[in-house]
Order: sequence, then structure tokens, then C-alpha cells
Amino acid sequence: MIEVVNPATEEVIRTLPEGTPADADQAVTTAREAFETWSQTSPAERAKAIREIIDGLKNRAPELAAAMTREMGTPLTFSQKVQAANPIAIAEGVAEVLENGYFDPEEIGNSLIFREPVGVVAAITPWNFPLQQMVAKVVPALAAGNTVVLKPSELAPHTADLLAEIITNAVPHGVFSLVHGTGPTVGEALAQHPGVDMVSFTGSTKAGRRVSAVAAETVKRVALELGGKSACIVLDDADLAKAVKIAVANSFMNNGQACSAWTRLLVPADRHDEALELAAQAARKYTSADPSEPSTRIGPAVSKAQRDRVVGYIRKGVEEGATLAAGGPEAPLPQGFYVTPTVFGGVTPEMTIAQEEIFGPVLSVMPYTDEDDAVRIANSTVYGLAGAVFSKDTDRALKVAKRLRTGQVDINGGAFNTRAPFGGYRQSGNGREFGRFGLDEFCEVKSVQR
Repeated sequence: MIEVVNPATEEVIRTLPEGTPADADQAVTTAREAFETWSQTSPAERAKAIREIIDGLKNRAPELAAAMTREMGTPLTFSQKVQAANPIAIAEGVAEVLENGYFDPEEIGNSLIFREPVGVVAAITPWNFPLQQMVAKVVPALAAGNTVVLKPSELAPHTADLLAEIITNAVPHGVFSLVHGTGPTVGEALAQHPGVDMVSFTGSTKAGRRVSAVAAETVKRVALELGGKSACIVLDDADLAKAVKIAVANSFMNNGQACSAWTRLLVPADRHDEALELAAQAARKYTSADPSEPSTRIGPAVSKAQRDRVVGYIRKGVEEGATLAAGGPEAPLPQGFYVTPTVFGGVTPEMTIAQEEIFGPVLSVMPYTDEDDAVRIANSTVYGLAGAVFSKDTDRALKVAKRLRTGQVDINGGAFNTRAPFGGYRQSGNGREFGRFGLDEFCEVKSVQR
């Protein structure tokens, strides 16, 4: 049995049977059988099913938000405004693409180009944005005519169960299956299963490497959305106070547990101390509290293991000589897996906290000498998921953004776009999610010559 723990209270709130490779095999067998029929349905029929899923997400949004707050500690207001809302927007974006002729054949000379489903898709999803990541994989996969076996995080199973209820009410039996369990057991069984045609995985880079290795045995398609160590570059002409405020909020969103968080704040060297004080002041306003309270801005880490991991990185930052400007390794509350929101200054590119993904509310303020130096530092990690540039000159910011080796860049706090492609460069993964680009991942392309 798997125990599910409320990270704010440390209480066991649920137990569930741990899935086995046999469970995964049964789900894949069922999905293969259902694929023969589902893959032949019209785009209009599949669009209708997606619209039913969207209605279910809307109707059950309060319940979904509450489940995510209880299971993984994200503040309730964030759960309502982001965790439950983004999946609806993502699904709507997929439906729009589907309804606007995405599957119409394309003519190239004497060839007709068709998009067809890949087959059986195994979707393996994380705990930090549980609903968003499940929807970002399952909905476009179904829309493309694939059948899906979902292995959600064992830390957020109730959220997955609620989504499963919504989806199974919208599609025929066998088109979608849910198997609870751990990554090393159920995840590996799906990744290596000869009946699975594609694995779509979101999680750590370490786990992504393992998925790729196992899936390579059957040469199946793999789409990976992995870790990040994103940089926010504040150029010398930017409004420093505004940029720092937005950067701190981004770094601490979802309790600091976001792969795309801007965890490195790059500022001109002659304004480093000013930026550090601004960041420290902003961080002190993030008071750890009960995530179920609407006023709470930051809640606990998802688990004891995750809390201990983040605290270990904070201690490492101190040991390596970074300046601790706010927070520290001490727990802010006596109960719950809380981490004190922390800001380091004087961080250099070779420090551990500047290179490795911490996945907690820890921000590193880093000085740079000029624009080229800022770009060099930003690109100096193995990751390439997200980033930001702040400047009063938008054209200048755009030029810098284009030099960053990363999948997404926000200029002056540009809003998150659920229709634009999301994904990373280098060890942040491959492939893209959301909208048309998300549908592309789940399609084969066939050319027919006449």
C-alpha cells in the first residue's frame, strides 16, 4: 500500500494499492484493443469528447483545487487560479486546434500528407502541477486518436482519480486507463512495454534519462519535459524594483516547486547589493502558513524527503560561501514540511545552488559585468527550460531573449500562454506541449504519392 500524506499536517490522508507490472500490462492490452476503434473516429467526434472533458474540469474545478492543496500543499488561491484553471485553458487550446482543420490532409506536389495517431501512449506525470501535466499529455493524445495509459505521481493520486472520472465519462471503455504506482515499478513497466508506442514523461532529468534508456529497447517515441535552472536577466536600463518583485514571485510560485521557476536572478554587478536587499525584503513577505487558508502565499514542500533535500541545498549554499540574505535552513513552523523562503547573494556560476535544480523556495542573486556576461551565465547550466529578460527597451530585451538557449523566455513579466509551445532545450528535455505543438507530439506523419 502507498500512504498519501498531507504535507501541511504530516497526517496520512489516504492509502492506495501500489500498482504492479501486471496492472500496467493489463491496461496496455486494453488500450491496444480500444485503439483499433478510437483511432478511426473522426476529428469532430474526438473534439466533442474533449469538450466534454473541458466541461467536467470546469464543473469540478473547486474539488480539484482542494485536492491539490490537500495532497501537495500548494496554496489554495494558487490552486484555484492556476492549478485548476490552466488545465481548462490547455484543453480548450487543443479543442480549438482540432476543430480548425488540424487533421485535414495537406498537399505537397503530388503527395497528400496525413497526420495519424501514434498508438498507445503511456503518460507519466509529476506531483508539482499534477492536473496541468496530466491534461497537457492526455488531452492532446486522445485528441490525436491515441489511447492512453496514465501513471500519475503517487503523491497526488486523488487529483488523478478525479480527472479519470471526468475522462472516462467522455470516452469509450479502454480508451483511457489509470494505473497508480511508483516510477521504478509501474513507470518502468510502461516505458519498456512492447505494446506502448510512445512515452510522454514529465519529471526530473535523472528519471528522464532512465525512461529514455528503457524505452530505447523497443525504439518507441519519447517526449520529455524535465528539470530547469532558469535565469532572469535584469538589464541595466530595467526598473530594478519591479523586476525583482516579479522574479521573487516567480521563483517562489507553487512553494518553489516549479521546473520553469526563475531561480537565478542575474543583475548588473554595480546594483547587486541593491537587488539583493530588494529580494530579501520581498522574500520576508512570504510567510509560511496553512495552504488551505485563502490568504496563504507559500505552503510546505510536498514531502519530508523534498523538504530535507531543499534544506540540504540551503546548507550547501552557506558552505560554499554565498551570502544568506533571507531565510535559512531552520524550519519556519513546528509541524509540516515547510521550508523558509530563502535568498542568497554573491552567487557565482560554479556554486552548486547555481547549477542544480533545488525545487524549493530558494533564489540566487548573481552579478554580471555586461550583457554578454549575463547571457554566458544564463546559458552555463545543463538545463534550458525557461527564462526572463527585463528592460525598458523591448527590442533590446528580445535580442537578449533570442540568445538564451531555452524553450521559453518572458519579457518584462509576459503572461503564461497555454496556446504557445512549452518545453526545453538540452537536459530540460525535448518535444513540446500545449496547442498545435502539443498535438504534433502525438501524431505520425504519412505521405501518400499519387
